[in-house]
Amino acid sequence: MKITELLTKETILLSINGSKKDEAIEALVNKLDSAGKLNDRDEFKKAILKREEQSTTGIGEGIAIPHAKTSAVKTPAIAFGKSENGVDYQSLDGQPAFLFFMIAAPEGANNTHLEALSRLSSILMNEEARQKLQNVKVEQDVIDIINSYDQEEEEEPLQEEINESEQFIVAVTACPTGIAHTYMAADSLKAKAAEMGVQIKVETNGSGGAKNVLTAEEIEKATAVIVAADTKVEMARFGGKHVLQTPVADGIRKPKELIEKALNQDVPVYSADNNSKSGEGQKEQKAGIYKHLMNGVSNMLPFVVGGGILIAISFMFGYNASNPDDPSYHPIAEALNTIGGGSAFGLIIPILAAFIAMSIADRPGFAAGAVGGMLAATGGAGFLGGIIAGFLAGYLVVGLKKVLSGLPAALEGIKTILLYPLLGIGLTGFIMLYVVNKPVAALDDAITGWLTGLGTGNAVLLGAVLGLMMAFDMGGPVNKSAYVFGTGLLASDVFGPMAAVMAAGMVPPLAIALATTFFKNKFTKQEREAGKVNYIMGASFITEGAIPYAAADPLRVIPSMMVGSAIAGAVSMMANIGLRAPHGGVFVIPLVEGSWLVYLIGIVAGAIVSALLIGLLKKPVK
Repeated sequence: MKITELLTKETILLSINGSKKDEAIEALVNKLDSAGKLNDRDEFKKAILKREEQSTTGIGEGIAIPHAKTSAVKTPAIAFGKSENGVDYQSLDGQPAFLFFMIAAPEGANNTHLEALSRLSSILMNEEARQKLQNVKVEQDVIDIINSYDQEEEEEPLQEEINESEQFIVAVTACPTGIAHTYMAADSLKAKAAEMGVQIKVETNGSGGAKNVLTAEEIEKATAVIVAADTKVEMARFGGKHVLQTPVADGIRKPKELIEKALNQDVPVYSADNNSKSGEGQKEQKAGIYKHLMNGVSNMLPFVVGGGILIAISFMFGYNASNPDDPSYHPIAEALNTIGGGSAFGLIIPILAAFIAMSIADRPGFAAGAVGGMLAATGGAGFLGGIIAGFLAGYLVVGLKKVLSGLPAALEGIKTILLYPLLGIGLTGFIMLYVVNKPVAALDDAITGWLTGLGTGNAVLLGAVLGLMMAFDMGGPVNKSAYVFGTGLLASDVFGPMAAVMAAGMVPPLAIALATTFFKNKFTKQEREAGKVNYIMGASFITEGAIPYAAADPLRVIPSMMVGSAIAGAVSMMANIGLRAPHGGVFVIPLVEGSWLVYLIGIVAGAIVSALLIGLLKKPVK
């Protein structure tokens, strides 16, 4: 199929008005819709915008290729648009876009259509073709130029023999839709490799399936592997090879840099055994540690949330004793406390440790992490001990995998079911019992004792600091550190910091909601409409609702929100408020220990102060 069977005069727009990305997308969508190519214009536009959220389709060199594969498309089509003055499309090179090709592919697009679309992507890598398209005056010129460069492609023949005298690398390219970036990255890598005198074979994982598939022999002979992909790629075949994993956009924009890194083997060795990479730099290692910790925390949270709320509800029945002869005894309260405290809370630390270890060492690390976490919980090492147990178990199992990698293939099957759990649990257990538990338990007791005995002044300061942290990056590492601090102390029966953390976390979105309501001249119409949603997000303790506003004006908005969050956290600690549930927002305020009214006043006061500061500091919208 020729590309011009999809790109016709009816879908060509020679003059795009406006200088913004949204305006260009709107114009091209309207062109496709007026040409009868769409079933549902609005749904197609949503699909286009969703793809843009994954990564910009402004590839640089003045080109943008917005695209989507969706049932909202009636007939496969391509819309061409041109801007004389350029559009700020947030392109990869930071430069304006002048040429636009919007690709509309239906869910059932066949290989013939997809191959035509991929050829268009390849044509756009040709500088001469781009220059000619920039100078077109009438629709027929566009058709003629595309036809002159459109040649049916055949799958590259497998290399019978790799020239040993030349350097050889292999690559895989893939993007979420598998239509444009996949093929542009492949062409960019091949062109640069040819220019550098390097042999390369590139596998493309497009919508029509994998093409030019790499063979085991080619992978074995390659110096290194480049995986330029924004979607899942079969990686197990690259075990033991130097593998450079990077976004597909880098394949388009930075082919020389990628090829040089691959040739120098300045990239990690991929381990198929645990899907991890070795030889990472310090920055990547830190990111990995944070990822492992957050994996444990996220899997632990359902136990903390569910258990904490059940415990809090038990006190609504007046639960103070488990002895049926005690006047304060209530059977439902005891049941709720047993389920929430005895069971759900009892699993917090083992689950935390198990999932940290699993994040590091995959499934073989899970059992060792769970046992290490249980030993930390029963040995008094608490939340901090559970974190140590998770990392200890994970890296111990990673070490075991390397040590046992030389076993005969006949014993491969017993590693997972026998050797990893036996040795992992045993080694982790001994180290926890005889090395970790006692000193960490002493530290945990000291921290708990300090927090429990805080005077009013120190408590207020702690609440203010936790508030500042919650509002600093709203869901980022600093925010998460404060949240983990609060949730960790729940297992030690210290409930004040958790209350302060929740109060502070509710302030930023509530402040944004109030500011967009009462200072309308400081926000665009779209920001004011979106601001209403922050009433709900703030009430539900979803701090991230404020992120778009902070990102748009960080120097004014973030400090304003930090002040209000600090006030809320300080008021909570000053009033000695305790909270057993680490989530829930306004829905768990009636369950706090202490005055729920003072707690609510602190949150509202913080939100109002932040909203006033935002209204005072932000400049009016022009």
